[in-house]
Amino acid sequence: MMSSFHHFSLCSMALTLVLALVLLFVSPAVSTSRNLIGRQNMKTGFQVTLKHVDSGGNFTKFELLQRAMKRSRKRMERLYAMALAASDASIDAPIRAGNGEYLMELSIGTPPISYSAILDTGSDLIWTQCKPCKQCFNQPTPIFDPAKSSSFSKLSCSSDLCSALPSSSCTDGSCEYLYTYGDYSSTQGFMATETFTFGKVSVPKVGFGCGLDNEGGGFDQGGGLMGLGRGPLSLISQLEEPKFSYCLTSIDSTKSSTLLVGSLASLNTSSQMDSIKPTPLIKNPSSPSFYYLSLEGITIGDTRLPIEKSTFAVNEDGSGGMIIDSGTTITYLEQTAFDLVKGEFTKQMQLPVDKSGQTGLELCFRVPSNTQSIEVPKLIFHFEGGADLDLPGENYIIADPSGVACLAMGSSLGMSIFGNYQQQNTLVVHDLVKETIAFVRTQCDHL
Repeated sequence: MMSSFHHFSLCSMALTLVLALVLLFVSPAVSTSRNLIGRQNMKTGFQVTLKHVDSGGNFTKFELLQRAMKRSRKRMERLYAMALAASDASIDAPIRAGNGEYLMELSIGTPPISYSAILDTGSDLIWTQCKPCKQCFNQPTPIFDPAKSSSFSKLSCSSDLCSALPSSSCTDGSCEYLYTYGDYSSTQGFMATETFTFGKVSVPKVGFGCGLDNEGGGFDQGGGLMGLGRGPLSLISQLEEPKFSYCLTSIDSTKSSTLLVGSLASLNTSSQMDSIKPTPLIKNPSSPSFYYLSLEGITIGDTRLPIEKSTFAVNEDGSGGMIIDSGTTITYLEQTAFDLVKGEFTKQMQLPVDKSGQTGLELCFRVPSNTQSIEVPKLIFHFEGGADLDLPGENYIIADPSGVACLAMGSSLGMSIFGNYQQQNTLVVHDLVKETIAFVRTQCDHL
């Protein structure tokens, strides 16, 4: 029988194990001589590498943790607002998650103009700020000017993408949109099509929002947002690609993480994939953009926690459930489930609980000085379909050399979120045809 404990090295862990914002740079998987491709023919896909934005920022370890947790709390506010809107019929304005942990470097228009977009797996709309702006936030690159692009074209009100918008109107035959986020941030403008370039791969006629009135916080890291959700407006849906995946390196790694689209999504793991049990993606009509999972239970050490299966189910009113999210740093569990997790970890860790509250995390332990390693109980998430995800200790324990080790999880008020800290060194493969997700243990810095 395998040990129910992991040996966790404190020397290799620190508060730098915090997921920061990253920049994405795109590498094509097609010949560079074929630089303009139609969506119907893009079956080879492309690869995107990730670079930490906070690298070189001269932040202390504690400051890095504070920044990551602040971003997660901001996103959680938006997610809670979405859950409220989904379960309350009196709320008419559609709300989306917005924001995220990654920025994507890409180009728009002909000739191509470079800009950064926040990558968001929790929403669908692709949008960028456009001239002439009525209300625009400061962005690090020039604002896109449609008048200077030969491939720009407004979308008509009868287009499928216009019909797919949660809120739209028609002015002089052009489709206008309003997209709101959970903290009262919003973007408003008109829909259009344009050529988007990922590295040397250019894709024509991608539908996007040309934002003329963009307000709220969390967007100024880039010049817009790149929706990667499940709806028809997202990049993945418009590219008509059956799969995409990402592989996040350990947070203290100096190597890049990776996003893979199309045929590259499974990498060279076909033989490994045969032995991997995928788990189904669950649909929630109230929040169709999110990737919902069916979590059936949690084991800590040798103890399967007495969590009711219904705890993580999507309720009839659209509330509850668990989503997998690349934009939230740590995992958040419904309160009753987290209380059981917290109690079992407290029981099995055999270390005194730290109650200083300085880290912002809900469960921390005091580690004796001069300790080189500690034993931490194993943590297994049991997903539907027999997909058991046995996490390594570094994917759920955050250690501070000052003498504190914390559980990288927290409690939520309903909806649960499987965060990106738990997804480190795992190829997370989204199969949009079979509607499944597979977790493949991968050394992501070797891609």
